[in-house]
Amino acid sequence: MGWWRLNADTLARSRFVISPLAETFACLKLLHAGDAAHPGEQRWLRSHLPAYRARLRADPVTARLVRAGLGRNWIADFLTPAPRDGERFPDEVARVRATPPDAARAHLRTALAGPLPAELDRDDLPERAAVLLEWVWEETVRPSWERRRRVLEADVVARTAQVSRGGWVSVLDALRPGRTRWLGENRLQINLHAYPPREISGAELLFVPVTVQRAGWVAWEDGVRYAAIYPCAGALADTGSGTVPSALSALLGTSRAEVLLLLAAPMSTTHLTAVTGQTLGSVGRHLKVLREAGLVERRRAGRSVLYTRTAAGDVLMEAAGQRR
Repeated sequence: MGWWRLNADTLARSRFVISPLAETFACLKLLHAGDAAHPGEQRWLRSHLPAYRARLRADPVTARLVRAGLGRNWIADFLTPAPRDGERFPDEVARVRATPPDAARAHLRTALAGPLPAELDRDDLPERAAVLLEWVWEETVRPSWERRRRVLEADVVARTAQVSRGGWVSVLDALRPGRTRWLGENRLQINLHAYPPREISGAELLFVPVTVQRAGWVAWEDGVRYAAIYPCAGALADTGSGTVPSALSALLGTSRAEVLLLLAAPMSTTHLTAVTGQTLGSVGRHLKVLREAGLVERRRAGRSVLYTRTAAGDVLMEAAGQRR
């Protein structure tokens, strides 16, 4: 297994950040795999996979670059620069574009665990990678970025609250169950591969959520910044499932119906506020009405209060054409 060694101060200073480029690269991985984890991803793939495949058919060099860069056990490092807090997508992708050609070729050889194919022995690989990432961002991510960002912010809120309740160990063990976990003795397991350990004490440690459910990788600027990218909580991840049935909207109002739709899994008012973009007061009023109508119930989990649909709420959703 691969693991990082870090001291207590490094862990205490670690932070959650949101990265548009990480979300874009996760979507590139999903397009490359073509394997959805839930219905929302399946709908997204149906919308975007044909154009993606057509683009690569028209550009066989970039297609070969993608296959090489997304290696079976290692991703070419220049494709995934370590995120920086608050950085915008154009600045992030500029760092991909600025990779020295020799470094890009070396990273690809590592990802391939062997020699570089002749068609990739060229200097424009960083530019090709940047152009493809820009296409994925503009065509498949940016149109839904505001909703994706709210989902990611909700995950960060939930993880941060978990740190305050149960400490960092409880959070680290839950990021990618079975892959990421705290081993004790200042050791953080980051994956299941037999890579040499890295000493990261004193560096910046970041945790970066993405909505794609089978995504996850690590990135670093050696000795400066290390990042673990992980899939956000599954209950929040289906960014394509938020269409409110028209009949339910007419009955409850669109905003209240959206809250009921989201409560197939337990969520807090903070989560609902982040995902819907509604104000905390509006969400609270909707939850009060839904509770009084017997459509949702609440329960306490530690210091949090979570809401979920009742059986009556599920029946109403099924009658409106929505399944759990």
